[in-house]
Amino acid sequence: MIRALFASTHPSAFCDHLRVPYRVAELDVPSGCGALLLPSGRGLLWWHADGDARACEHHIEADRLFAEVLDDGAASSLLGREWRQAIPVRRADDAPAGSVWQRDDGSLFLPFDPDAAIMAFWSEGYAAELAGAGRRGLRRAAVRAYYGVRPVLPRSLQIALRRRFARIQARAPFPRWPVETALDNLLRFLLQCLAGAAGEPVPWIQPWPDDRTWALVLTHDVETAVGYDAVDLLRDVERDAGYRSSWNFVPRRYDVDDGRVRELWDDGFEVGVHGLYHDGRDLESLRTLQQRLPEIRSYAERWSSVGFRSPATHRRWEWMPMLGFEYDTSYPDTDPFEPQAGGCCSLLPFFNDDLVELPITLAQDHTIFVILRDPDERRWLEKTHFLRERGGMALLNTHPDYMLEPASVELYERFLRAFVDDDSMWHALPCEVSAWWRDRSATTPVRDGDEWTLEGKAAGRARLAYARPD
Repeated sequence: MIRALFASTHPSAFCDHLRVPYRVAELDVPSGCGALLLPSGRGLLWWHADGDARACEHHIEADRLFAEVLDDGAASSLLGREWRQAIPVRRADDAPAGSVWQRDDGSLFLPFDPDAAIMAFWSEGYAAELAGAGRRGLRRAAVRAYYGVRPVLPRSLQIALRRRFARIQARAPFPRWPVETALDNLLRFLLQCLAGAAGEPVPWIQPWPDDRTWALVLTHDVETAVGYDAVDLLRDVERDAGYRSSWNFVPRRYDVDDGRVRELWDDGFEVGVHGLYHDGRDLESLRTLQQRLPEIRSYAERWSSVGFRSPATHRRWEWMPMLGFEYDTSYPDTDPFEPQAGGCCSLLPFFNDDLVELPITLAQDHTIFVILRDPDERRWLEKTHFLRERGGMALLNTHPDYMLEPASVELYERFLRAFVDDDSMWHALPCEVSAWWRDRSATTPVRDGDEWTLEGKAAGRARLAYARPD
């Protein structure tokens, strides 16, 4: 029995994410290269940059790529005469930067590290390249200043300032809003390269269980006592339509009754932690996080919460696993309107160390109804249809603090009922998605003769897919 299709020089975040079967082994490849190779030696190679490589902006097949790229001269010297240029890679200014190379046996060489390129999206490493350290520091200072004065600003002035600034934010060239496909396209490109280099179908595990092809996840951030008192307004709509959701509470901003928490869990809903005070400071500094974390964790245990969302979606890649939760949902896929603009560009869950990240992939209610003043749920529907076509996760975050008017409740109900009969949808709580993603990560395709089967925790629910050579 062959348990892995490829041997790899390094652990592969790309293969782990898609669950392509491989094993780590010592391989005879050029110095400075990584590789995924068949026993025949045919496969995919890439340049493995030493040290802390910069996430420089490049373009490949019209999509942005953030990675160090090996130029053609250096690649030619590294690879030898049996390789030829196949696909150009260009700099941000459209000047030539390098190429994907192909060998006569079909093997491919990437002039960049695919794992580093993927990580640049997930961790928002691209932001430093696009903004520069100085501008990034100024933006953080501006965010701190805003949260410092916000409590004394009249609500009407806060909204007026946000609306004016939104015109500038909406013009951000990357990540594009409301849809950014660069990471999804990169993953598809890499998978196709791997299949083409292998010359045979490459198995991987589909994202969702039980023959479902996309996921819908409902969440709520309850920011104030007003929102806490209005929980039933949206909960009843969901319950009547057959949905369940998670409710993220702020324990030190208003009183959260333990009986209320038990009632939600008993009714099939979920309760998460939404910071400690909702003052924008939980992740302001490592010192503040360490001071607040014991109390955050105590409320998580008290409420049986396994999920966290940071107020105002503040986030730091290297700090998020320190929170100690099973999952976090503080990253948008793309959102220029939040105090911390940007996004992970992912349409699917992914891992940050042992933490499952569940990106917010639908525009938040406050953004589209209060800031942009949309009259209906059209943006939600359009993005959800896109995510369904791409096999992604439509994760919505709404606030009972703002969804108080009958018209708001009605449009939310219309959105829910638009998909209630969709048999391709997996409707799940965030904790269920997180648990599934962990089980999926502990499952692998196994080949026995000419057949592939699944082995591991999710073997009974997971489904195989195949990337085939062109």
